[in-house]
Amino acid sequence: MNGITVPMAVVDFIPVALFFASAVLLQRDLYSKMVKGAFALLATGSTMVLIGGIFKAGWKILYALGICDYTLLDASFFPLQGPGFLLVFLALVGMFTRYNRRHALHSVAVVPVYTSTIPFVIMQTVGCAGAQWTLFVMAMLMKKKSAAALFAVSFVFMLGMGYLSATFDDSSSMHWVAQCTNIVSQGALLGGTVILHKAGLAEADLLGKKKTKAAV
Repeated sequence: MNGITVPMAVVDFIPVALFFASAVLLQRDLYSKMVKGAFALLATGSTMVLIGGIFKAGWKILYALGICDYTLLDASFFPLQGPGFLLVFLALVGMFTRYNRRHALHSVAVVPVYTSTIPFVIMQTVGCAGAQWTLFVMAMLMKKKSAAALFAVSFVFMLGMGYLSATFDDSSSMHWVAQCTNIVSQGALLGGTVILHKAGLAEADLLGKKKTKAAV
């Protein structure tokens, strides 16, 4: 791990903070649209992803400062983020399934594309890609193409992180490229989330809830 420096370790907290802001906004806006079980999945999954990011960044800064090489923090990254992203995805799909099955199927259609022999990588890839796609669908339903574009950018750079992980050579330059890629991905996610929030996501009837009640 010769490529890790203190500035690099500090920068690693930036995408964590960006994700935290996105998660808070989404939980606030989607609370009234979800049944308790789905919201519990969203909150739990977001918390697991956040803790995984904090642990990874914490391990890097401890290592960079020469305090210790607490590898358990690093090793917990995928076991936390993999299931965490999957829970977020299931929560969003559950929300659509309750009120609008057609769009729920659009969201689930992305899942079979991604496969891996590593269970936690499967969970993280499917969960993160599925969550991004579901948010993209929400943005299109609200006619916010700028938000949809940002979610697409976040998704592409998330795939870039996967590619970098597969070709990682532990050099300082590779660490910085990975850091910048992650920041762009999480920044785009936050940007899209902010656009939906300002557009009134909390009050939007994108789930067809009113129609469902009228039909009943």
